[in-house]
Amino acid sequence: MAGMRVLLAASEVAGFAKTGGLADVAAALPRALAARGHQVAVVMPYYRAVRFGKQKVEPTNKVIPVPCADRTLAIRLFRGTLPNSNVPIYFIDAPHYFDRDDTYQGRGIYQQAMPGGYKADYPDNAERFIFFSRAVMEAANVIGFIPDIIHANDWQTGLIPVLLAEMYRQKPGWGRMRSLFTIHNIAYQGTFPPEVLKLTGLPGWMMNPKQLECHGQLNFLKSGIVFADAVNTVSPTYAREIQTQEYGCGLDGLLQESAQKLSGIVNGVDYGEWNPAGDPHLPATYTSETILDRKPLNKAALQKQYGLPEEPDRPVLGMVARLVGQKGIDIVLSAAPGFLDLGCQMVFLGDGDPEYHHQLKQFAARHPTRVGVYLGFNESLAHLVEAGSDLFLMPSRYEPSGLNQLYSLKYGTPPIVRATGGLADTIVNATQENLNAGTATGFAFGDYSARALYETVKWALYLYRDRPQDFRQIVQTAMAQDWSWDRSAAAYEGLYRRLLPA
Repeated sequence: MAGMRVLLAASEVAGFAKTGGLADVAAALPRALAARGHQVAVVMPYYRAVRFGKQKVEPTNKVIPVPCADRTLAIRLFRGTLPNSNVPIYFIDAPHYFDRDDTYQGRGIYQQAMPGGYKADYPDNAERFIFFSRAVMEAANVIGFIPDIIHANDWQTGLIPVLLAEMYRQKPGWGRMRSLFTIHNIAYQGTFPPEVLKLTGLPGWMMNPKQLECHGQLNFLKSGIVFADAVNTVSPTYAREIQTQEYGCGLDGLLQESAQKLSGIVNGVDYGEWNPAGDPHLPATYTSETILDRKPLNKAALQKQYGLPEEPDRPVLGMVARLVGQKGIDIVLSAAPGFLDLGCQMVFLGDGDPEYHHQLKQFAARHPTRVGVYLGFNESLAHLVEAGSDLFLMPSRYEPSGLNQLYSLKYGTPPIVRATGGLADTIVNATQENLNAGTATGFAFGDYSARALYETVKWALYLYRDRPQDFRQIVQTAMAQDWSWDRSAAAYEGLYRRLLPA
């Protein structure tokens, strides 16, 4: 079948600027689509992180006039390629909006550090991403890449489906274009005072509950859901969960009404980046055939890295996560003394709420030979935690898709997850029935509680110590799973095709 033209717009892309899983998707999915024969391009803001980053980026000779409120700004367009590909990525160079991130000053791409260590959104985020969405549409015209599908992601690009439907689809050559809007995390919606609508160029009457307005605010995420030709999120279970009051963050009713155009596709893994067989971050690479001899070398290196005694028979529980309530760090801290009583060591890697930083540091100070904590992000250490731990903790309160559990499968480190969202879709629980069938890949529990987590870890440790043959079977089955991006890209390809007019 003929290839499609796909333009993916995202506020962050791995290799250039990243705060979370959206960036991984925005880098990996276009590469996988291109490998399947489609013409793909990516657009993102030209942040300072891009300007001074490692990837080569060059100016084009394109200057794009972008309407914003009652004025038009002329912006430059830069161009690069996604790492390890020929996929072009274009950058919207608007220094007033995007040249402000600076790690040393505590400024990120969406937020800035405040006194007390907390982070606050930039007060002009609405204007910044209204401008970006409009610039994406104008850039498509200027670079001569009018796509079949424009793929918007999260609230920062939620107005793109609106702009397409209300302003651009009637332009010559744009009538065939369809929009897909992907929700990576419904908790982040982009809600702003109604007066920012005037910056969009859209008519004021659209500020109503059926279209752009939500509880008196202009809601970017809702706007994308209402106006996109299709909406998807990053796992089938999460697509169902967000239609409930518990997980819908106030948009469950709208999503129930939109159920016919809502679906879920699990994110993939870049096995070129996450594969223990050739991982340059590891002191000892390994495969499913060599794991028994080689993985312990990584465990010893991990224990040494965290200043823990190098005890090969002591199980290590690893956790790499944003240290926020969503990720289950509260129930981990509640259950953690019990894990130490069960004979474990624990290692943590992450950054997040100052209160969790404080609690982890106190916990490590009380148990310096059993608990290691690294606050911040360290790419090499993240790989080593995956490879050196015996079990990986991911007991999320909710998890749209999740990537670390997929890394853990490949690294032969069975994940312990709460059965929610993408975790429920990707991990086969080690019940006795699943062990007998040879399908178990990890451990899962339902109740969001420290007790449920503790009992699941206790069961996992029982298999690890007393039934090593069963534990090895879980490891081998986990490592054999295929959660590659080609698998996910095939599902996106099918979704795109269903959207296109005959």
